[in-house]
Formats: sequence, structure tokens, C-alpha cells
Amino acid sequence: MTSRPAHAKINLALLVGPVGDGGKHEVMTVLQRIDLADSIELAVGEALTVVGFTDDTIVARALSALATVVGVEPRWVVRVTKEIPVSAGLGGGSSDAATALLLANESLESPLTLERLSVIAAEIGADVPFFLRDGPQLGTGDGSRLTPLDLPEGFSVVLVLPDNVSKESTASVYAAFDERAGAEGFADRCVALRTALAAVRGTSDLAALPPNDLTISPLAERLRRSGAIRADVSGAGPCVYGVFVYPDQAHEACRDLRRFGRTWVTTACR
Repeated sequence: MTSRPAHAKINLALLVGPVGDGGKHEVMTVLQRIDLADSIELAVGEALTVVGFTDDTIVARALSALATVVGVEPRWVVRVTKEIPVSAGLGGGSSDAATALLLANESLESPLTLERLSVIAAEIGADVPFFLRDGPQLGTGDGSRLTPLDLPEGFSVVLVLPDNVSKESTASVYAAFDERAGAEGFADRCVALRTALAAVRGTSDLAALPPNDLTISPLAERLRRSGAIRADVSGAGPCVYGVFVYPDQAHEACRDLRRFGRTWVTTACR
């Protein structure tokens, strides 16, 4: 088997606009990979089989789509070892699918280009193309149109997955957003985000990025009081992250917030 880590992501910013022509909301989001990762192992087999995570659907769909495009039978065995919490806003399923696509593509006699693989990925999920690329990206459109960003590297990130908080469906989160007319001012917020990104020189400058349009959490304020220069919900949640300049502050905050849920200290990575 060949193997590769499937990293989680955080949304350093997530702006949401109106529903576009394709029936999806327009977004502008800053996607940053972090060093919390699942493990994906893949081998050529007799049939498409995903083991290790019984709830998987997205890896199987991605590999079936790849097989259809290249005109082969989907004969891969994939083992998924989960470390990223499920349905937390950290993109674990999308990362697993993208990583499996990369490994399966490498097993082909004539592998697809990254551009063609990205087309398949975008049909599986808006976050999936991001995980095919290195480095932070600005996602626009439905989030799958990507532009590389030059952002600081290696800063510490504390994750808090609160206890007794069930994840709302993404559809319900967006429905609530629509009910409160959240899309108003989207164009102005996008201009502000681009301006803030252009001014980033170091980790502390990430504090100027705008907050998540979709949802908030009181844990973000607790992270800021613990020294985070930026704290917010990732994606549609419920996981909350804090960005720390100093690793010792991150570890102290992680210990302090354990009473609210599961916590991790990780780092931003490419």
C-alpha cells in the first residue's frame, strides 16, 4: 500500500454571499491546512473497498468518479485511519477524498493532470480541490476556485470541539444565514478581506481578517482572552480555532479550555 496524510483545514476567513446561478452560495474563504491529519493508505485490489471508517461515502464516490473519467474499473482498496473529528468543520472527509484521489491517480498508467483531477474533485465537494494543492488558498465562487496565498507559516493553532454541541447540518446553517439576510454587504466584505490579506506580513496581521459570516461561538472570545490573536469557528462548525504567535501560550490555552471539550494544539502547514 502507498500512504499519505490527509490534513485538516481551518477557514481563516469565511464570507458568504447570495445564491449564485449554480444554486450555491457565493463565498470567499481563506483555507489553511493544519498539522492534524487522517492517514490514507491505498492499494490496487479486486474491487473498490474502503475500510477503517464505516461511515465513509465521500472517498468511495471520489474514486468511482475517477474510474469513470479514465475508463477503468474502480479496483482500489483504501484504508482510512481517522484522527480528524467527524463533522467538525475541519474538512476531514474532503481531505480524505482528495488524498485518495491523488494516490489512486498515481496508480494509473496515464495519470491525470492536476487540472483534470481538480475538476473531478470539485464535483465531489467544494473543499476537495483545496486538498489537492499545497499552501493556503483563497477560495471563491462556491469555494472551489482557488488562488494561492502568501501567508505566514508554522504558527500555532488551538482547536476546541465543544462538548454537548451537535453539528447542525450545513443546509440548516445556510438557511439560518439566509433568514437573517446575511448576504447583504458581501461585496464590501470581500473588498475588506482582500485589503487585509494584502497587508499580511506576519502572523499578528491575521487578526485583521474578518469574522466567519455563518456562525459564532463564545469559545472564540475565551481563546482571545487566552492570547489568541485570532479566533473563530471553522467552516460551519462546531469546531473553534485560535491562532497563537507563541507556542507556550497555545499549550496553556489548550489546557485551560479542556473543560469545554476536546482540544488539540497543532500548527499551520503547507
